[in-house]
Amino acid sequence: MQKFVILSGIFLLIGLAACSSPEFKGTVMPEPLPVEDFTLIGKDAAAVSLSDFSDKLVLLYFGYTFCPDVCPTSMADLAKVQREMDDAGENIQVVMVSVDPERDTPDKLAEYVEHFHPTFVGLTGTPTEIDKAGERYGLYYEIHEGTEASGYLVDHTARIYVIQDGMYIHSFGFGTPWEDIVNDLEILMK
Repeated sequence: MQKFVILSGIFLLIGLAACSSPEFKGTVMPEPLPVEDFTLIGKDAAAVSLSDFSDKLVLLYFGYTFCPDVCPTSMADLAKVQREMDDAGENIQVVMVSVDPERDTPDKLAEYVEHFHPTFVGLTGTPTEIDKAGERYGLYYEIHEGTEASGYLVDHTARIYVIQDGMYIHSFGFGTPWEDIVNDLEILMK
């Protein structure tokens, strides 16, 4: 059994709990935090950096393609958000970073995210690179045995992180209705 915990971002979880604004449905950061740029591998083994999307509102998600429930639900909700935002959706970029680099090749990950929406980007790298990318967000993931049919499973943080102008400003917990995400993004994009 392997266990990965990114401790340097834990302080964020404490601040997140008490910082919701009445007009927002998600969690507003009490103070926007500068994000650290990272570069991982995307489709066709291309290097992709978070800063490549600096002109967009980035919805960053950590998950994996073999996830039986949380990831497909989150990605389906983000696809609904993308479609609902119409023209404003051009200013949004969904990025999913794999926490299962052993099974999630760049092209497999690209195929997975593009199944939900053709503009979505999937990124992977070494465990060290993924840990570094998730450090600011308090990323947690733990690999454990599943069944013979499923293979191993990965428990992981299931938040959607909102990055605007190089700052981590907002997040949504798993199960936030897609309509609430749209509400908050419309406010943030004004």
